[in-house]
This record gives sequence, structure tokens and C-alpha cells, in this order.
Amino acid sequence: MTPLVSRLSRLWAIMRKPRAAVGSGHRKQAASQEGRQKHAKNNSQAKPSACDACAGMIAECPGAPAGLARQPEEVVLQASVSSYHLFRDIAEVTAFRGSLLSWYDQEKRDLPWRRRAEDEMDLDRRAYAVWVSEVMLQQTQVATVINYYTGWMQKWPTLQDLASASLEEVNQLWAGLGYYSRGRRLQEGARKVVEELGGHMPRTAETLQQLLPGVGRYTAGAIASIAFGQATGVVDGNVARVLCRVRAIGADPSSTLVSQQLWGLAQQLVDPARPGDFNQAAMELGATVCTPQRPLCSQCPVESLCRARQRVEREQLLASRSLSGSPDVEECAPNTGQCHLCLPPSEPWDQTLGVVNFPRKASRKPPREESSATCVLEQPGALGAQILLVQRPNSGLLAGLWEFPSVTWEPSEQLQRKALLQELQRWAGPLPATRLRHLGEVVHTFSHIKLTYQVYGLALEGQTPVTTVPPGARWLTQEEFHTAAVSTAMKKVFRVYQGQQPGTCMGSKRSQVSSPCSRKKPRMGQQVLDNFFRSHISTDAHSLNSAAQ
Repeated sequence: MTPLVSRLSRLWAIMRKPRAAVGSGHRKQAASQEGRQKHAKNNSQAKPSACDACAGMIAECPGAPAGLARQPEEVVLQASVSSYHLFRDIAEVTAFRGSLLSWYDQEKRDLPWRRRAEDEMDLDRRAYAVWVSEVMLQQTQVATVINYYTGWMQKWPTLQDLASASLEEVNQLWAGLGYYSRGRRLQEGARKVVEELGGHMPRTAETLQQLLPGVGRYTAGAIASIAFGQATGVVDGNVARVLCRVRAIGADPSSTLVSQQLWGLAQQLVDPARPGDFNQAAMELGATVCTPQRPLCSQCPVESLCRARQRVEREQLLASRSLSGSPDVEECAPNTGQCHLCLPPSEPWDQTLGVVNFPRKASRKPPREESSATCVLEQPGALGAQILLVQRPNSGLLAGLWEFPSVTWEPSEQLQRKALLQELQRWAGPLPATRLRHLGEVVHTFSHIKLTYQVYGLALEGQTPVTTVPPGARWLTQEEFHTAAVSTAMKKVFRVYQGQQPGTCMGSKRSQVSSPCSRKKPRMGQQVLDNFFRSHISTDAHSLNSAAQ
């Protein structure tokens, strides 16, 4: 019997043991970790949970919190997952923890939110600092977040400071970071902590998720582990990718069954002595080494435990037809094609991808396409030219932000101009329709919408400036516009206006130089001289061109 078959036979025998028999062998070991399990029982992040002694047999774990009814999907998961995708003994778990944390201690990036979490002794301020960073980092790259985070914490260093801020101030600082509801919910959460919770952050992942608006399972676990030392695992995109590769999980990680399994693995692996560091280390590994497309496997601290690498080696041996004389390389068993964590049959192993075979994500639905027309309305003002902005509704896309007056796209340009002019007049009163000019278009993709803006411009010159506007509208100078709570899409729109509007004072430096309103009108005598020399220069130029021909 080959080593592989022998190992699989032993494993299959273990998996078929009755639940009581499997559990009884771990009672003493599990009892020694009573404090940790008691801590985990109060934590919603631990569902499904497993004590370390259960060696990865999550569905059979006798240390699961009492009173939790087994859900139907858990039963399906237990029947459809091979132990090949699990951590099966405490030695593996310990090795994974030790290797990952040692690497993190040496290689972790110096980030402002990490420094705050390490240096801050006040638990509420520490949790607040972690909370802000985790919310900002959702769907946003670290390099982008650093400056926003630094500015935010300088302006509102405590929960009380944020709670007393206005939504306008929050939107203004958040402008350009995207997913604007995140900032609003942060402020709502801060107000709730200050007004309803006595200024103290909830101390567990379960209560964080229950009590704070916008705090989901991942954010709650990150705050609880980093700020309060709760031994709770977390799964974000980076952690999911690491776990999928380490355990050769090829199925879509966003599916219910796979997601449930990943959370179980994360809970099993988290180091109870350093839960915050462990979770950050797992995220750091996914962000810097185990990357989506070009992973640096030779720099990975857990490469020896990675089943994705083992699969690559196995396929290389198969390709060289030398598998029979090679070291034993394990694979999923029973290999019947029924495992719900393996690569889907419709997407078999691709030799060119290597470890990037794991995981295979389901194809994303393309964003729906929408169009609108928007207009930059400009008028002269005492402090320079002004532009009109209106505020979006308090709910929905870009809630509460300011934008140029806009309307939905109409099938014909005539209807479009009519609708846009009516919208402008609603805010600014009668306007000269003949000055409305189409300048170009801007395409901006949000998370689920690809929005095309048809950009128009209308400059009011030689008429009395509009001084009063209805609530929800305001005139801003160019400098005020760039610091206002406007979206990146509106800044793109304004750049189109600047580039296509040479006859205004609002253009770029280059257009301002050539703009009539940027120069003083010459005196009458100077105009006569200019006309005299212009006519002679034109005649001389014509003579030179004729001679050259």
C-alpha cells in the first residue's frame, strides 16, 4: 500500500467514527483551553467555531458553543467537504501561527493606524482608531487611505470629536475616497457610542456588530481582536485568498458554503495569545505576498503548509511523468468530483496559473450603464467667478454630496437641452438658453453603475448675478469647490469644463492667460495703434508668403 493510500485510509476511518468517539479523545485537551472557549462563546465571529484540539474537524467539533442549533447548510457542508481542505492536527495549526507571526514581526509595514493601536493605552480611543482604519480600507488601497486617515485623526482624534462634527464636514473630508456612506455611518456610530453607550465602545465582536451601524462581521472581528485582544478570526478578501490557497479551496469564496468554511478556518487558526497581530499578519500576507495575480511564493512564510504549492508540484511531477518515484503528494479524497471546495468541474486545473488556480471566483455581473446630463453654470462674483452646486438627496448614491445640476439622459439633444435648462432655472431663475453649450462627456464607474455624464457649460456674462438660491443650492468659488464635499466624478466634469471654456475666468492657468476676462481692456488710443500695426503685420505676412511660393 502506497503512503498516500495508507494515509487516506486512516483519514477515512477517522471521518467515519461516531461523533461521541471522535470527541472523547479530545476532552482533556479541550478542557485545558476552557478560558479561550468561554471567551469564544460570547463571540458571534466563532460560528461555526472549533477548539484547537479538534484538529480542524469543524463540523464535528465538540467544543462548539452549546445551544447552537445545527443549520441545514452546516449539515450539507459536513457531508460535502473533504478533510484535505482542513487543518487536521494541532501541530499544523501551531506551525502556521508561529511561521506567520514571526514573518509579520519582521516584515510588517509601518502604517499610521498600527502605530496608534500599539501606542494608545485608552481602549476606547484605540478601538476608535482601528474602526476608522478598517472602514476606510474597505474597497480602498492602503496607499490611498494613509493621507485620508491621517487627516481624519488630526481633525477628530476621539469619538467625541467625531460625534460633534456635522455630516457636511464628514463628507468634505471623505470626498474622493469613494463609497461615501462609510463616512456617514462612522459618524452615526460615533454619536451612538457617545449618546447611548456612555462613550465606551462595545468590547466584543458580537456586541460591536449588534450595536454599531455599518459594522459587519469582518469589521467587528478586526476591532475586537486588534483593540481588545478577543480571540476571534476575521475573513476579508486578502485572508480569504490566503486560506483558499493554503487549503487548495478552488470554489467561489463568496458562496455561502465556502464562506462558512473560511470563517471556520480563520477561527481555528487565530492565535489566542496575539489575535490582533495574527489577523493583521494574515491580511498583510495576502496584500503583499499572496497577491491575486503574481504571488511571491518563495517569500511566503507558510509555503511548506500550502496545498496550492503542493498541487503545483504534483502537476509538475505528472507532466514530467516521474510521479511514481517522487515523494508522496496528497490530494483531495475521496476524489470523486463531489467536493464543494475543490475547483469546479467546469473550470479544471490550468497549468499556466499555478497557485492562482485558487480560488476561482464567479464572474462578476458588469455594472449597469446609465447616462445623465450635467451643467457647470458660472457667473461673475465679488471674489472671482462662481459656480452653482446643488446637494444630492440624503439617501442613495452619493448621498448628501454636492454636484452640478443634472438630469437623466434624454433620447434627443433638443429634449436634453430643454430638460437641463429647466433644471438650471429651477435653481437660478431665468437663463439665456442660447449660451448652453455641450462640451464633452465623462465616464465614471461606481461599484455597480457605469455612469456617463454629458457635460454642458453656461457662462452668465453681462447680467445681474444671482444672489439668492433655494435651499439645497449654493454658489462657490473655484477654491471652495476643490475643498467642498464633491465626488471624484464631479471633479472630472469640472476639468472638462475648464479645458473647453477658454472664454471664462475659471479655466486652467493656460486658458486664463488667453482669456479675455483675464486681461484689462485697452484704452481707445491703444486700440487704434493695435489695429494699425495688425493691418500692416497682416499685409507683410501675406507678401512674405507670396515670395516664398
